[in-house]
Amino acid sequence: MRAAIAGTGFMGTTHAEALARIGVQVTGISGSSFGKAESAARVLQLPKAYRSYEELLADADVETVHITTPNHLHFPMARDALQAGKHVLCEKPLAMNSIESAALVELAAASDRVSAVNYNVRYYPLCLEAASRVQHGDLGKVHGLVGRYVQDWLLYPTDYNWRVRAEVGGKLRVVADIGTHWVDLVCAITGLRVTAVCADLSTVHLQRCKPMGEVETFSRSDGNAKTDMLEVDTEDQAAIMLRFDNGARGALWVSQLTAGRKNHLEFEISGARSTLAWNSESPNTLWQGYRDRSNEVLTKDPALLGEQARRHASYPGGHVEGYPDTFKQCFRAFYDCVAQKKKSVPMLPTFADGHREIRLCEAILKSQTDGCWVNVD
Repeated sequence: MRAAIAGTGFMGTTHAEALARIGVQVTGISGSSFGKAESAARVLQLPKAYRSYEELLADADVETVHITTPNHLHFPMARDALQAGKHVLCEKPLAMNSIESAALVELAAASDRVSAVNYNVRYYPLCLEAASRVQHGDLGKVHGLVGRYVQDWLLYPTDYNWRVRAEVGGKLRVVADIGTHWVDLVCAITGLRVTAVCADLSTVHLQRCKPMGEVETFSRSDGNAKTDMLEVDTEDQAAIMLRFDNGARGALWVSQLTAGRKNHLEFEISGARSTLAWNSESPNTLWQGYRDRSNEVLTKDPALLGEQARRHASYPGGHVEGYPDTFKQCFRAFYDCVAQKKKSVPMLPTFADGHREIRLCEAILKSQTDGCWVNVD
């Protein structure tokens, strides 16, 4: 199996490392300039730097394209890759709006290629175990889903990344960038769908210092660099109430201004019989609570996991698995589909999932604008 990567930033590097771990040959990489592609190919020890994305697609050796570019490029790149007969694994969001994402869903359905969106958080072993326990009825009927996804890398007005610019990242930032990961995860675990939202979004830093050059995701701006003042039109934090299709209620807090929280996703899913809780900064423990007996804490150990989670836990008990492993496991599921000529398998996030998240974001934006509950079509 041979793949190529579009995008030379943080996600491009992460994809390259995960592909090497599962034995997929990376033919090369393209970037916003040939110079960036050459530099990335040298650092990542890849055989080729493509002069353009068009050159990448024209390479007959490329079977799969991994799209890790800024958000506004996802739709045209995914569309062109499918039309060129390539399998596609795209970073989220799938597109800038639901018209574009719907077109990609239709194009993917008409193609014999495999397509997926990289909602990698699904592939923590204990998130897969949580899904199995819900599916097997351990929680009973789910009635409450609460949690947060918080970071601190944009805490200061001197912090900048392309994501703060609506024309590049989209009208929603923190909700689309990390909030959708939380919603996708709890929906994948429970099998529920969000039917309505009520959102309150806040931009704390109305202006940010933008360096003359771009700043890579999660890196800090050089305090000595020359900067311009940028008017910010995307949100720094958000509080969202949720209604689900089984009558359950939920609440989500997302922020990129929470000092000390580097990448903290947590959920608590409550049902008629028990509750499950997990967070990404302690990813190898899953808490299950009961009313009438002792609560339990499960430490990740393949010998103690159900079949679905066990398939995606590569190391024995006591050997932690974390963020990079989720990419490896998600990509392994994707390439299993490619090898077996299947369009999808359970828990693999599809273009339809990516489209659903964009429609959710549009409902959240409308709720903020109109100041009311908005149904998710």
